[in-house]
Amino acid sequence: MAASATRFIFALLTFVTVGMIIGALIQLAFIWRLEDSHGIGYSLGRIQSLNRGSLELARGKSYWEDKEAAILRLGYVKPEIISWSPRVVLFHNFLSAEECDYLRAIARPRLHVSTVVDTRTGKGMKSSVRTSSGMFLTAEERRYPMIQAIEKRISVYSQVPVENGELIQVLRYEQNQLYRPHHDYFSDSFNLKRGGQRVATMLMYLSDNVEGGETYFPKAGSGECSCGGKVVPGLCVKPLKGDAVLFWSMGLDGQSDPNSIHGGCEVLSGEKWSATKWMRQQVTS
Repeated sequence: MAASATRFIFALLTFVTVGMIIGALIQLAFIWRLEDSHGIGYSLGRIQSLNRGSLELARGKSYWEDKEAAILRLGYVKPEIISWSPRVVLFHNFLSAEECDYLRAIARPRLHVSTVVDTRTGKGMKSSVRTSSGMFLTAEERRYPMIQAIEKRISVYSQVPVENGELIQVLRYEQNQLYRPHHDYFSDSFNLKRGGQRVATMLMYLSDNVEGGETYFPKAGSGECSCGGKVVPGLCVKPLKGDAVLFWSMGLDGQSDPNSIHGGCEVLSGEKWSATKWMRQQVTS
């Protein structure tokens, strides 16, 4: 009797085990067919190649094949709020290395001495306040696919429409060059005629291996930082290739924020390359 019971239990367990294996194989085959029907077909090597990616799917397209996600660099860009007054957000990995090199290559042949705005006339003039060299992209270059992708990214992360942005300016700071603390908002009426006041600035870093050259916010925070090798009160952002700083020249009340004063610290060694996008209240073109 005992032997018969043992054989029965063994047979039952074998049947259940075989059934589970068959069921798992059927389910796996179904999943493979479903993936193939959407053109997915993941492989282990491909999955491991993702940058902390996931298998999030939307409408049958994989996450990394989504054009919009690629333009916005989702999964790469990491925002960090570094000040509430003034409002300053640091975006890590905002630009790819290729985008940084592309902007520098466009700018290099056309660099000229940078100017500042004359508050009496609204026109640019040379000044010891700003000792860099720079250039503006043209309206035609603004239509280049890579520039369009960068501008779309700036618009989404800042929540300011693309058409409210000025043309991107690319700057180069060599050793001993700097930009003394200043405001990006206008104090003259001439520049307000086209697009209104500047509300925000996206400052993107295009080069590495720079000593000094920090972006300095003297009214942010309550600590101290290193600005061109000097310890100063306030907040300093080190220029790292691909990172970007978004700061607001207007407060939440719609008024110009005096705390948004900022500067570019002296470059001690290397070259600091950056690209600036100013955004206005209204359409600029």
